[in-house]
Amino acid sequence: MSSVLDTRPVVPRSGSRRRRPPRRRLLGVDRLVAALNGAVLLVAATFTFMIVRLPWIGDMGVHAATIERLRHDLVHPGNPMVDSPTESPYYSPWTVFLALLAKATDLDTFDVLRCAAVISLPLLLSGVWHFTRTLTRHRGAPQLAVLCLLFLWGGESLLWSGFLGFFSLSLNASYPSTFAAGLGFHFLALLARALHRTSTGWAGYLGLGGLWAVTALIHQFSGVVFTFGALGVLASLRTWPARTVRLRLGAALAFGLAVLAAWPYYSFFSLIGVGGLETIHQDLYWRAKLRFTLIPIGVLALALRLRRNRRDPLVIWFLLGVVTVGAGAVLGKWSLGRAEPAVVMPAQIAAAICAVEGGRRLFRLSFGAVLAAALAVGLWAQKDALNFILREDALPKAVAESGVQSRISYTWTTPYVEYGDVLMTGPWTAQKIPGYGGYTVMAGYPDFFLPDEKQRITDTERYFAPGTPREERLAILRKYHVKWVLQWGPEGGLSGKDPALRLVKKGPNAQFLYRVAG
Repeated sequence: MSSVLDTRPVVPRSGSRRRRPPRRRLLGVDRLVAALNGAVLLVAATFTFMIVRLPWIGDMGVHAATIERLRHDLVHPGNPMVDSPTESPYYSPWTVFLALLAKATDLDTFDVLRCAAVISLPLLLSGVWHFTRTLTRHRGAPQLAVLCLLFLWGGESLLWSGFLGFFSLSLNASYPSTFAAGLGFHFLALLARALHRTSTGWAGYLGLGGLWAVTALIHQFSGVVFTFGALGVLASLRTWPARTVRLRLGAALAFGLAVLAAWPYYSFFSLIGVGGLETIHQDLYWRAKLRFTLIPIGVLALALRLRRNRRDPLVIWFLLGVVTVGAGAVLGKWSLGRAEPAVVMPAQIAAAICAVEGGRRLFRLSFGAVLAAALAVGLWAQKDALNFILREDALPKAVAESGVQSRISYTWTTPYVEYGDVLMTGPWTAQKIPGYGGYTVMAGYPDFFLPDEKQRITDTERYFAPGTPREERLAILRKYHVKWVLQWGPEGGLSGKDPALRLVKKGPNAQFLYRVAG
């Protein structure tokens, strides 16, 4: 059985002499590899500073809250954000491991998230290297693939988990999606090698099934993206697999599905067809032209690969992503936009490979020059990430005026708010407070496992609405056993002079922490 993913070294025939590349070409390759290594090391150093700063925009609060709940009760953690005994898809094998790390080391939750980033980023970089090496033997291709994944995007920064742009990773390096992406690339590489090596036994294939399931449990959208990649790898086989291989692949799939079904913290298959995700994902379609303007370079590289091989794994992966994202646009199912990495990543990897081994030397040099210019444009488009490692007075003017800020800490509330206390606060703060151990009335993020989610949102809005009677506000506080009110000065709600509230602490940015009387 043979595959396009042939990683065996070329062995010359008996009696023939292997032709060696010219010495000048070898020196050129060495210099290219050294330059690419230096660029990747510089990026890695930049991420190191970001891990220390741990900027907070996006979903950091829910991931911190997940670790908080698990470290306090590993068996019945309940909802991460609100005081409710519901299950949650955030309780994954990765977050369980991080909670065990927190319990064993007694580290602060945000230090545990730093540890998560320290583990996830090398896993991701090595995964990209591992998978790219199944597609090409060029020593510079994996490094260039990393740079393309980070910078070959568009003229506007994109911030979503599961999207591997430099700006996005600067904020979500500690997120489970980054760890899942690293696992996903290693999974694709191991699958490609297993299909090529007849020595891969039942245990190896069952391990692949388990790895696929764990990736999907950790980040469900990434699970879909890398499932498409796996289908591309399987479809790239030049001949139909032998019966033994087919049986082992079937066993791997069955074992993976069994792992998904047996996961105790949430029902994985209940996520299929879940509603309430369309509105927040519309943005993935509306601004796609600005965010993916550089991807056509990769599409050209994919077209060249298709011309050489109709079963190219990157092309098939790309087409599966295009069909899924296109279906989302036609049907108005905007959540299908989370499959966009299945469109983008194959194109980015194809561009990297094309630049180092695509055809004649003149074409490679021309394509490489265009790609280098595109990477420079992509780097400039994501310059706002510098906000996360430099002081405000040290930022270039163009970056400082972007308005992107590092995280706002709520450690000032922890001397007063105990673990498990319920706070009434607005939606923006509700995304963050649970990361410090408290609960909020409304969940700061969409939660389709929370049966009274809409009622909690309504009650929070009523509490802060200007015309709500005092008695109704007090009834809402009693309903959810609220001990604290955290509000901004002009936010509304009960007056700070109301006898039901006692001011405990004035925080930064005109925030006030009140204790609820009784």
